Amino acid sequence: MLYQINNGLKKISVNEIDENFVTAGYVTTAQLEEIGEALGFSKNTIESCKTASKNFRSGVEIYDEYTFTELRIINPEDKNGREDCVALYIKKNMIIVVDVEDYDESTKTRFMSALSRYSYQNATLEKVIYSFIDSLVGDDFIYIENMGIKITEYEEFILKEETDDDFNLHLLYLKKELLRMHNYYEQLLDITDAIEENENDIFDSEDLRYISNLGLKITRLREDTDSLSSSVTHLQDAYSSSLDLKLNKTMKLFTVITSIFFPLTLIVGWYGMNFQSMPEFAWKYGYLYVILLSAAVVSVLMILGKRKKWF
Repeated sequence: MLYQINNGLKKISVNEIDENFVTAGYVTTAQLEEIGEALGFSKNTIESCKTASKNFRSGVEIYDEYTFTELRIINPEDKNGREDCVALYIKKNMIIVVDVEDYDESTKTRFMSALSRYSYQNATLEKVIYSFIDSLVGDDFIYIENMGIKITEYEEFILKEETDDDFNLHLLYLKKELLRMHNYYEQLLDITDAIEENENDIFDSEDLRYISNLGLKITRLREDTDSLSSSVTHLQDAYSSSLDLKLNKTMKLFTVITSIFFPLTLIVGWYGMNFQSMPEFAWKYGYLYVILLSAAVVSVLMILGKRKKWF
């Protein structure tokens, strides 16, 4: 569906497009095939819209009269981890968003909301682009803040030794998600950079400040994401160190136990030689003597170890 922004939002056909007013459209791939040729879009770009891109960094293509790119959209709150995919055509006073994979029409809802963010009388192409892309990352600051709190909680688990067997796997999943967000923001920055360069003179330089501000906002999101990713790396190192420390404590305990009970091995070996001249063989209390001697040796070594803080 195509809309003309002029003192309101008016539905129009492709033949009613007036280049003096901003035209915005959200269309399916089937509708794109119908109107693409009339709008002067390349057949290659139209064909590429039929298959969702699997990569974030798909690149921005600059043509004489328009700019084209595919955009994968992350919804951090989607528990299924699904990503929407749309294509963008940007011409003079025109933006067309192509629904390649919009699972729950959330991207369409954001696009329609972006059209009415600013007053229709003052609407410009730059403002529409700013509103749409800003709506895609508007809640990400909250998501990143919650991610930071989660990482802090993980750090507390390490310090309190309350981690489970899958803790390292949780950290790996967290790092993978942050890398996905990093690539997402890099993709958006590719788009804002291409728009700011304005190679095909689509935009008025005066209104490009909206795109510049958008780029700064996305850059901050990317930097926050990179900072959290570094924190996760430090957590992995800290967790690995805590495991080594636990292992060292265990080995120390075994060493202390071995040291305490090693004299008993000596006593057993001593009295296991069975020499006839050993007086304890004929002594009535020889067995009890060896038991008391072993207990005394163990007790003395345990007291000594406690004072020396071996355990």
